[in-house]
Amino acid sequence: MNTLETPSIRVLAHNPDHHLWNNHGTWWCHYTVHLPDYTKRRVRLSLGTPSVEQARKLRDRLLQAKPTSGLSER
Repeated sequence: MNTLETPSIRVLAHNPDHHLWNNHGTWWCHYTVHLPDYTKRRVRLSLGTPSVEQARKLRDRLLQAKPTSGLSER
């Protein structure tokens, strides 16, 4: 991860499913990474689970670990 890349992650206590959406029974995580050249990339990753509880745990691990790891090299 480039230290100049900044993930845009909000934590909203009233919305435990923030950054999550259900696409036909499979939960996905989405967030935005702001890049050093003042552009941004939207990252969308399948969490591969039909369970919202499991999706929340996976999202939390993903966003704590390395949020820019979902970016493909360009």
